Amino acid sequence: MIEFRTGVGYDLHRLVEGRRLVLGGVEIPHDRGLLGHSDADVILHAVTDALLGAAGLGDIGELFPPSDPRWKDASSLTFLTQARELVEQSGYSVVNVDVVIVIEQPRILPYRQQIRGNLAAALGLAPQAVSVKAKTAEGLGPVGEGAAAEAHAVATIRRRP
Repeated sequence: MIEFRTGVGYDLHRLVEGRRLVLGGVEIPHDRGLLGHSDADVILHAVTDALLGAAGLGDIGELFPPSDPRWKDASSLTFLTQARELVEQSGYSVVNVDVVIVIEQPRILPYRQQIRGNLAAALGLAPQAVSVKAKTAEGLGPVGEGAAAEAHAVATIRRRP
């Protein structure tokens, strides 16, 4: 049996007026928010997909389809918590996660520790096992033009003894 497994997650959503901006479970003051069926939290969606991928359990769209009215405006912390529970039910535990959020504005640094704490709490990890980094796209493409935000995540899980 494989003792350690690694999964990769990615998500991207448009930034639009009339929506609140939620990243890593933190509502961040901004003139636009991410468009999606749920709260469209790209950080939590990427981490959820990374966990599910590591355990071979599908992806966020399969488990929480946007066609299901239960997930309309849902907090993505629900998705992450349920993904962690599925990983644990499959005999694994989460070891660590590493996330990169790519967004031009707003700056993430003032919120990074709170985002890290939310991820750690939802995953049952010490904050040292969670890394959150913010980057810009240097003005390139839709993210660089401020029209979208994206997140990349890697998660490592370990088979429980």
